[in-house]
Amino acid sequence: MKLLIDDAHIDLIKRIYEFYPVDGVTTNPTILAKGGRNPYEVLKEIRTFIGEGAQLHVQAVSREAAGMVKEAKRIVAELGENTFVKIPSLPEGFKAMKMLREEGIRFTATAVYTPMQAFLAAKCGASYTAPYINRIDNLGYNGVQVAKNIHDIFRNNRLETQVLAASFKNSQQLLELCEYGIGAATVAPEVIEGLVKNQAVTAAVDEFIKDFEGLTGTGKDMSSC
Repeated sequence: MKLLIDDAHIDLIKRIYEFYPVDGVTTNPTILAKGGRNPYEVLKEIRTFIGEGAQLHVQAVSREAAGMVKEAKRIVAELGENTFVKIPSLPEGFKAMKMLREEGIRFTATAVYTPMQAFLAAKCGASYTAPYINRIDNLGYNGVQVAKNIHDIFRNNRLETQVLAASFKNSQQLLELCEYGIGAATVAPEVIEGLVKNQAVTAAVDEFIKDFEGLTGTGKDMSSC
C-alpha cells in the first residue's frame, strides 16, 4: 500500500519525510486555502522538496468539464508529469475524466462516497479513486467496508484503477485497509505520527538504555563502550 501525506504545510511534510517511508503528497482546495498563499507557489514548493519521482495529487475546482480539463493541463504543465489531477466524481467530472484519458493526463477521482461512483470513474480511466472513509462513516455507513468493496469491484472486473483511501480519523481504519491490500492511502500528518505513538514501546526502549548505561556508563552506546 502506498502511503501519502494529506497536507500542504511544507514543514509538516518535511517532518514526515524525515522519519517515515512515504510515497508522495495529496492536497485539496480546503487544505490549500488554510495556508493563505498562492496555490502554485505552495505546490511548486512541495514538488521541489518531494522530487519528480513522488506522486503529487492536485484538485481541479471548475464546475464544468471543459474548465476541469483546462485546469488539468496547467496543473501538469506547472508541476510535472507525476502529478495526478483530482476530478470530482459527478456528471461533469466523468465527462472531464473521459477527455483527460484522451489527452493522456493521469487523474484521481475524488469525492467518492459510493462503489458505483468509483466503478464509473475506473471505467473512465482513473488511476485512483478516493473514497472518504470518515465522511462515509459520518453518513451512517462503514467507510472502511466501502473502500474494501471498491477494491473488490476493481479486481473482479479486471480494472487497473486503485483505491486511494482518504479522510481518516484514526490508525485503526488505516490498519484494516493495509491488511486488506488497498492500493494507497492518504493520511494527515498527525495520524501518521499516531501510527507509532505507544507508551509501552517508549518505556521498553528507555529500560534497555538504562540497563546498558548501568553496565557501561552514562551516555555510552555500542559505538563508544
